[in-house]
Amino acid sequence: MEPFNKTAILERIRSGDVPDENLPLSLRSLWHDKLGNWETAHGLCQQIPDPAGARIHAYLHRVEGDIPNARYWYGRSGAELPDLSLDQEWEELLERALDGTI
Repeated sequence: MEPFNKTAILERIRSGDVPDENLPLSLRSLWHDKLGNWETAHGLCQQIPDPAGARIHAYLHRVEGDIPNARYWYGRSGAELPDLSLDQEWEELLERALDGTI
């Protein structure tokens, strides 16, 4: 899969635009999270096979403030609870979604 244009995607997110249905679930999930659509983001990440889906799922439960549940999902993804801000983690996950590594 060809990488996506990060600048264009970020501009669309900042404008409040919604993601296209043909984008990968990982990117759509993170996009909806940034738009404040946690439930939609959560529903989308649950459709992504582990461990990629588990990694985004973990992040979303961290956003929610449910750290025990987040730790469970980080474990399912093979990762640990990161020592990053939520914004930093989102940026990291977005990079991976854009280049197709999550």
